[in-house]
Amino acid sequence: MQRFQYYIDGQFLDGEARFPSVDPASGKEWADLPEAREGDVDRAVNAAEQALYDGAWSKMTATQRGKLIYRLADMVAANAQKLAELETRDTGKIIRETSAQIAYVADYYRYYAGIADKIEGSYLPIDKPDMDVWLRREPIGVVAMVVPWNSQLFLSAVKIGPALAAGCTMVVKASEDGPAPLLEFARLIHEAGFPAGVVNIITGFGASCGAALSRHPKVAHVAFTGGPETARHIVRNSAENLASTSLELGGKSPFIVFADADLGSAANAQVAGIFAATGQSCVAGSRLIVERRVKEEFLTLLKGKAEAIVIGAPLDMATEVGPLATRRQQEHIAALVDKSVQSGARLVTGGHRPGGEGYYFPPTILDCDGVNSPSLVNEFFGPVLSVVSFETEAEALALANDTHYGLASGVFTQNLTRAHRLMKGIRAGIVWVNTYRAVSPIAPFGGFGLSGHGREGGMAAALDYTRTKTIWLRTSDDPIPDPFVMR
Repeated sequence: MQRFQYYIDGQFLDGEARFPSVDPASGKEWADLPEAREGDVDRAVNAAEQALYDGAWSKMTATQRGKLIYRLADMVAANAQKLAELETRDTGKIIRETSAQIAYVADYYRYYAGIADKIEGSYLPIDKPDMDVWLRREPIGVVAMVVPWNSQLFLSAVKIGPALAAGCTMVVKASEDGPAPLLEFARLIHEAGFPAGVVNIITGFGASCGAALSRHPKVAHVAFTGGPETARHIVRNSAENLASTSLELGGKSPFIVFADADLGSAANAQVAGIFAATGQSCVAGSRLIVERRVKEEFLTLLKGKAEAIVIGAPLDMATEVGPLATRRQQEHIAALVDKSVQSGARLVTGGHRPGGEGYYFPPTILDCDGVNSPSLVNEFFGPVLSVVSFETEAEALALANDTHYGLASGVFTQNLTRAHRLMKGIRAGIVWVNTYRAVSPIAPFGGFGLSGHGREGGMAAALDYTRTKTIWLRTSDDPIPDPFVMR
């Protein structure tokens, strides 16, 4: 059993209680983790507030902060393989993906290191001749960050990077499911030389840790990635401290394929969109909307690709689909597939849990044409694709927008004018055209509707961690005129 600690005020601590972590590939306990409770949360938030207003961090220039973030980026790159192995062991994500993704995480920190001294204020051409007025951008305050188990080093980087660039301090709550890599990441924060209290990393359960953090009176902003139900709890909690929120939630993303598309390329993108990361991705292209005259041809292509996927041990570089992260997720997906088949959906491939150890579920395709299937509405967060067909562009757009979510979407067509119409018409925060699941630190990321609000990535994310202060300077030496008249 490996033993992990959390990180508060520059110290590694055991916490008030402990709990085990389970290896999804075997279903067996492999690590011993600290469970933060309300007292730990309070200590972490107080440390962050002290660092923000009184510590060495508060006295650093923006350029100095940027250099520290650059150092952290280099350390992430140097330790990417170790972090990838931990994430694979603790969450079941395949090593092929975690290795590449965590190496790219370093680029996110480099991007925000470069932004640190480029967050600018402004001078206002005010309408009063004896006044100079400036806007300063200052850190928004102590930030609470609640990060899920899937892609946690990436999903924490898109929060920690811009918040550090803006000069904020933070308390990061790793998910109780698979937090080991983020707890290990705390060592890089420590070794990079960030002052005590700037970044605090804890883990624990929602009721005893997450609620205490999101409602803490000293928290100014809550950045959350996860599901809508938990987001609702966070929004209710934020009524206690009036913290602002940014919410990156789930999706039921449409993947539209027209008959003129390169079907081979679209099939590869669809595999990436739904079966990569074992479907445990908020942007999973889980609703295939395909033009009717090529539906059977495209389904045949997909079925062949799905059945050729290598399912195996997540630490094996040959594996393409590993286990789901938890047993409850495996049970949820199996139950939803069964309900969909009972409602009339046709099982094209997959759909049945294999025997043996671990929380595996095979790549699954459900043909839901003409059927009111639960799989078209509910987010699986697993390797399950639901398929419907369309005749006209207008019908395709209506099907794409027939959801309460609005995170991502994909359009595959060689018709440029059609692509532009759909880019405009689809109600989603991301539209990928003839590609899918591409990301960059330069590009904002986020959704509409039940997929949340706020954006991560790009300069806009750093600005979201600031607040503006208006400064008025009177330049006249004359006495102030009538004090009872607003100037």
